[in-house]
Amino acid sequence: MTADPRLIIALDVPTRDAAEHLVRSVDDAVSFYKIGLQLFASDGMGLARALKAAGKSVFLDWKLHDIGATVEKAAAAVVASGACDLLTVHAEPQVLAAAVRGRGSDRQAKILGVTVLTSLDDAALVELGYGLGVSALVERRIRQVIDAGADGVVASPHEAALARRIGGPDFLVVTPGVRPSGAALDDQARAATPADALKAGASHLVVGRPVTAAADPRAAALAITAEMAPVPA
Repeated sequence: MTADPRLIIALDVPTRDAAEHLVRSVDDAVSFYKIGLQLFASDGMGLARALKAAGKSVFLDWKLHDIGATVEKAAAAVVASGACDLLTVHAEPQVLAAAVRGRGSDRQAKILGVTVLTSLDDAALVELGYGLGVSALVERRIRQVIDAGADGVVASPHEAALARRIGGPDFLVVTPGVRPSGAALDDQARAATPADALKAGASHLVVGRPVTAAADPRAAALAITAEMAPVPA
């Protein structure tokens, strides 16, 4: 069984050495990797360049969030590096528009808006001061992503169908909070199995601990790929 490009493995480890060890441990079972903020602080761009040079795809999940001018310059620098296939920003109109401007004409790098973090639920949004529940806020963010000319969203599997319905067939719907059958939910409040997330409308699945913490990461990745296989791309 070959790697499924819809599966993104989260390299949520503290050092580049640890990340490179994980990449070697899954070998040919994975072709797409996520580099988050933890590795950002530990030569994340160097790792991204090395992965791209090895023929892998790279998701920079850095959730950019700042004034428009700063986000525009940051997005431009990331895209110019050539080390990014997907880049996240918070799905707020000013931030989205700035990232799209920074990306410019290089459409190879896709801009994703983060809708609502998968660790949050309706009660958490109330505590944060929002007047909307998760579904309503996700819907608003999806429409803001489209209006800004970005390429897709990061949303939980529970909102994947909504994102697919609004965004259409070419819209990217990247879903964290994916747990293979029988796995622990950890800190994910809105999770689903790989097959269920794809059936709901996800274009890509982000999986971390079920693979990276497994005794045999390659076997764990292949097991997830097998769960995905019955759902056509």
